[in-house]
This record gives sequence, C-alpha cells and structure tokens, in this order.
Amino acid sequence: MSQVMSRETLSRRDMLWAAGAITVGAAFGQPSSAVAAEPAAVNAEPASWVDPAMPEVRHRMIEANGIRLHIAEQGEGPLVILCHGFPECWYSWRHQLGALAKAGYHAVAPDLRGYGRSDRPEEVEKYTILHDIGDVVGLLDALGARQAVIAGHDIGAAIAWQAALLRPDRFSAVIAMSPPFRPRGFGDSAVPPTTLMPRNENAVFYQLFLQTPEAEAGLGRDLRRTFRSQLYLLSGDKPASAAGGFAAGMVPRKGNALADPPSLPLWITEADIDVYVEAYARSGFHGPLAWWRNVDRGWELMAAFNGAKVTVPALYLVGDRDFVAAAFREDIAKQAAFVPKLRPPVVLRDCGHWTQQERAGEVRAAMIDFLRSL
Repeated sequence: MSQVMSRETLSRRDMLWAAGAITVGAAFGQPSSAVAAEPAAVNAEPASWVDPAMPEVRHRMIEANGIRLHIAEQGEGPLVILCHGFPECWYSWRHQLGALAKAGYHAVAPDLRGYGRSDRPEEVEKYTILHDIGDVVGLLDALGARQAVIAGHDIGAAIAWQAALLRPDRFSAVIAMSPPFRPRGFGDSAVPPTTLMPRNENAVFYQLFLQTPEAEAGLGRDLRRTFRSQLYLLSGDKPASAAGGFAAGMVPRKGNALADPPSLPLWITEADIDVYVEAYARSGFHGPLAWWRNVDRGWELMAAFNGAKVTVPALYLVGDRDFVAAAFREDIAKQAAFVPKLRPPVVLRDCGHWTQQERAGEVRAAMIDFLRSL
C-alpha cells in the first residue's frame, strides 16, 4: 500500500497545508456579514418529507439517544448506516444511497448531531465521540434494527471505527474512508493529543485552530466561498503548484483569504454547493466544531478501551492524494494489528479527501462487493 500511495501524490507538507487551508478564510480578520444559524425550534421540522430534487430519497426526523436526528434513507433490506465527515452532511452520501438501495440494502445517512436539520445541543461537552456512538446505536433502536453495517468518512470514520469496537453486537461490519483505525479514537500517546500539536506565536496546528471562536467566525463568514474553496483545495484535482507556503498543517494567526477556485472539479456542481450552504446556514459551525473542541476529552473517555481490537470484518478506503493519508501514514501501516479482519485496503488513485464524492463509482462498487461478501 505504501508503494501505491507514494506515487503521484502531494508531499506531506502540501497535504497538511491543504488541511490547514480549510480554515484560513481570513478568520482572524474583522467579522462581516455571516449567515447566522437560527435557533432550533422545538418540533420545527416535519416528521417526514421528500425533496423534489431527489424524490427517491425519503427524509425523516428520528428520536434517538434523547435528541432528534434527521435521516435520509433509500431502499429496503439489511441496514447500512452512513456517517458523514466535517464539514459535510448526509448529502455527501448522495451517490451511494441509490446504489445501495438497488443492491438490496436499506441505506440511511443521518445528519450527525449539530449538523443540518438534526438537533444542536448548545453545550460543547455534548459532542464527544461517545455521544455520536450513542446516537447511531439509538438510531438502530429507533429503526427497529438489531444490527447494521456502519460506514463513515472523515470524523464519521472515527465514529464508525469506535462504534464497531465498542458494540460489535450491533455493528456487524465497518467501512471506513480516509482516517485509519486509531486506538482511543485519537491515538495511543501517553498524553492528550492536543499537547503534541505544534503551535507558536505566528501559527497553530489546524486541529487547534478548529477549536477557536475565530475558526467558527471565519468558516461562517462566506459559506459559498468556504465550501467552494475547501472542496477544491482538499481534492485530488488541486495541483501541487497550488500548495502555497503553509508548513506542516500550520495555520497562520493572521490568515489569508480562502482561495475561491475559478471553476469546480467535475465531481461537484454549484447545485451541490447550494445544498451545503443551506445546511450550514441552518446549523452554523458551533456543533460541527465542537467535535474538535472535545478531542482531548474523547481521548480521556476512551482510555478503558486502549489496545482493544475491532473484531468485525472491516474495509478501508483512502485517496492517494488525501492529506489524511500523509498525516496518518504510520497509523495506516499498523491498523491491521488492531483490526484482524481488515480486508486489503482500497487505494484510489488521484483521489483527495472527499472519497465517496470524488470517486463515487469506485466507492459504491467496493462497498457493495464488501457487503455481499459478509
């Protein structure tokens, strides 16, 4: 795998710069007219509905783990839960929902807590990895399912890995995209993860930056620019020459504006951007960023499970130009020791971070092949 990933990839410096580029967005500048999230009204959402743009997908509000989750679903049969990443929503699985349904599965893509139409608790401490795992377990209960296969991308992959680790009785297999399995969810170091992240008077590591009020203000300042920029900058379509001068995931405290590409990659459209803009105009970034604000707390909560193994069958997919592939290369190499039923990894050529969107056909084919083999 390492040989495959070493060809035609960005450097580690370039990939980690791309991660930091999500949040640059002049976030340390003066605030301007951001699109503010409206407070969630009690029972404001209808119980179920159909979007005319995707009439084959059903939408419902589900009570799970003490909150209301919005789900998009399609198909009948064995249940497959699809957990999105940051900063996305259920829509990142739009290409897989129909394919899974056609293959005979009940595909369900929730908005995670804090995202889109799902409930948005105000307290930051209610966004730990255990809360998210509790939500997907509660979703199974609400759907009347004894078991499901859980799939995830980005932070959704971290949730999927740990859900399969903690509840193999409920999650019979796991499909993860981008982040590999990491002990305790965030790494097996002897100290809290954030203490190992670099910072100085001029710059901070991007995960530290994502914990700040400045990140929340910067990302929300111009939603269309935010999503057009990051979907391009973290994709496999970005040329290496666009790397810029950021070092190893460091975000300058006086950030530059997000680069708004003149055109979008072929796999994303302005109509797709509209969906993300609408979702974050509704939710804001408080809930999504709360995940990063709980990195150390999540690591502490998972202490009892350090060294435990994922015992269910697992499939791992990653783009060879994904910055995560560079940042966590060592974890990718050793994850099989913690996941004994891991299938051969699927490495997608010239694919960046947005795995299931950039390589929709290859991803859905790999998922269905894996599901049928169980």
